Amino acid sequence: MKKRILLSFGMLSVFLFLTGCSEIKKPITSESTGFWNEYIVYPLSWVIKEGAHLLGGSYGLSLIVVTILIRLAILPLMIKQTRSSKAMQALQPEMKALREKYSSKDQKTQQKLQQETMALFSKHGVNPMAGCFPLIVQMPILIGFYHAISRTREIASDSFLWFDLGEKDPYYILPIIAGITTFIQQKMMMAGQEHNPQMAMMLWMMPIMIVFFAFSFPAALSLYWVVGNIFMIVQTYFIKGPDLRAQATGKAGEKK
Repeated sequence: MKKRILLSFGMLSVFLFLTGCSEIKKPITSESTGFWNEYIVYPLSWVIKEGAHLLGGSYGLSLIVVTILIRLAILPLMIKQTRSSKAMQALQPEMKALREKYSSKDQKTQQKLQQETMALFSKHGVNPMAGCFPLIVQMPILIGFYHAISRTREIASDSFLWFDLGEKDPYYILPIIAGITTFIQQKMMMAGQEHNPQMAMMLWMMPIMIVFFAFSFPAALSLYWVVGNIFMIVQTYFIKGPDLRAQATGKAGEKK
């Protein structure tokens, strides 16, 4: 989990770096050169524009449809992440026992703890880093969205509902909704693991970071986050539904 938290910070740092690069001011066209422009930014820009043409000229609706299509494309990875999360949750009692057995903080004991933990993961076929793969896949898409929106005049100058796609939400409604839906999605993914301090930190850290960035970035990115989070909430409910209902019933029984 520490590695996952560090990876999250690292990927967000890359995000900030790339969003500030000089190319952000250059319009994206079919003539743009370079791997990043040719295979990430321009295809996203083209798909969004074509989608808008099919949807009556609405770039907001096109962004929603494209976001859903992207989520469907990476759905197998997300299902793998959810299953990995469930497997990690099932191993929590054994991992706790190992931590108690090797509670000493000396280097030799900690190395033994790490070896035993990795052996436990191997025995049950669990990859502790599997939950990071979707983040790695999504980050180029997220940065590509930012560039496509900022560098495509038609997208950046269009409006949708109460906001302009190329400007930040004037009422900060989308950033707040993005933070709330991120929290709900994280809460569902981490159900049953809230007692882990690192999990608890991740539960609050990600929504706060999303809100912080969404306050400054184009509203179209917040729209991407909101739609993607809602998709994830529905997906997680159907994949982990029985477990979530069982935990809710158990907590209700404890209160009685």
